[in-house]
Amino acid sequence: MPVPRLVPGDRVRFVSPASPPTREAVARGAEVVSGWGLQVELGEHVFDRTGYTAGPDAVRLADLDAALRDPGVRAVFATTGGKGAYRIAAHLDVAAARAHPKPVVGFSDITFVHLALLRAGVPGPVHGPFVNWTDEYYDADCTEALRRSLMEPEPVVVRSDPGEYTAQLSTGGWATGVLVGGHLDSVSRAVGWGLPSLAGAILLVEDHHGTGLGQIDRCFAQLAHTGLLGQLHGVALGTFGEFETTTASGTTLADVLRHWLAPLGVPVLGGLPVGHGLNPASVPLGTSAMLDVPAGTLTVDPAVR
Repeated sequence: MPVPRLVPGDRVRFVSPASPPTREAVARGAEVVSGWGLQVELGEHVFDRTGYTAGPDAVRLADLDAALRDPGVRAVFATTGGKGAYRIAAHLDVAAARAHPKPVVGFSDITFVHLALLRAGVPGPVHGPFVNWTDEYYDADCTEALRRSLMEPEPVVVRSDPGEYTAQLSTGGWATGVLVGGHLDSVSRAVGWGLPSLAGAILLVEDHHGTGLGQIDRCFAQLAHTGLLGQLHGVALGTFGEFETTTASGTTLADVLRHWLAPLGVPVLGGLPVGHGLNPASVPLGTSAMLDVPAGTLTVDPAVR
């Protein structure tokens, strides 16, 4: 179910559920979002710092819950990802989120928040840019795509780029289902406590860096051995960062992905500009989607109405 779209004059809140942002980049993010006619507010603890997290768990959770509970806050933007959202995602005030549904934008470690909301039946997650904003990372088209995903109730069409690494994994066919997923490592670590149902879903996965190809292998093994991969209707592959240039005794990322995905016998569409790369697409999660592999498109129902 879509949530209300944003309109000029709406209040929105920046929060830091994971790692700390920089003041300069958040100021630029506020400038961009304010340019859409929205009123930007900062969570009380946005710039707190405790080790690699933006303050202790309690204050990060308090900021996020305060934004979810306030009916006047019409969207929530994560400043950045990194580390820490996994420590608070299981404790979100999902009852308040159900009562006042709104877009919650972010990716990477924020995948834990998105999964927790979807598990609780809360609409509105958007896999999209952080407001720890740099113009070198997000260009005008990327910025406009984020704005449209929040302010215009139109389907989001993400086109496969044949030049992207994961395009070589594309198969054939068509698939429909609810789009679920995000950062692969986060999805796999949420098994058993934080995942929504994957039955009949299209799984969106992307990743960036880690401990080598074995990390990707372990993630898919976790999903396969629990029977979750076998429930899917399709798979959408985004960018995989440094994994795309990593080899292990001749084994490549493509080899690892084929090992787990080919036996599923479901449509797979790669080459999607979703994830940690430059100018990532903004993609609603928890809404109906269609994979059209021959056309090279992932079409997702809007997050907003």
